[in-house]
Amino acid sequence: MTDVTPSAKAARDAANVTAYLEASMVPDPETAARYMAPGTQIVFTGARVFHHPSEVTAFNASRYAWVKKRMERLDVVPGNDVTTVYSLGTLYGAWPDGTPFEGNRYVDRFTVREGLIVGMEVWNDSAERLLMKHGITA
Repeated sequence: MTDVTPSAKAARDAANVTAYLEASMVPDPETAARYMAPGTQIVFTGARVFHHPSEVTAFNASRYAWVKKRMERLDVVPGNDVTTVYSLGTLYGAWPDGTPFEGNRYVDRFTVREGLIVGMEVWNDSAERLLMKHGITA
């Protein structure tokens, strides 16, 4: 491990998570992958597991006409070996039929070691919004 202060390490890890998210929204999965360690698992709601940002890009292309994140805040939790970074905000874009949406809450939880993302978990309100769109509210 390099000799980096805890606050500098946390700031670096938060910056790398932000850079990953920005690249993934382009979408530029190859640039996004530069911020991930080999073997990283990306786990989406519904226990969908991906191993590369290109798989997430393909999955999102099947769910949305397009989608972006409005990143509202990062919560950074420094640890001895890893930093946990939470990205919170909302999704906006269009459903596959072209209907626009916004305000779809998300939380992404990243585990970062030595400046690289080693784990990512994703939660959002897409399923709830689709259910409401079809009149299912109970």
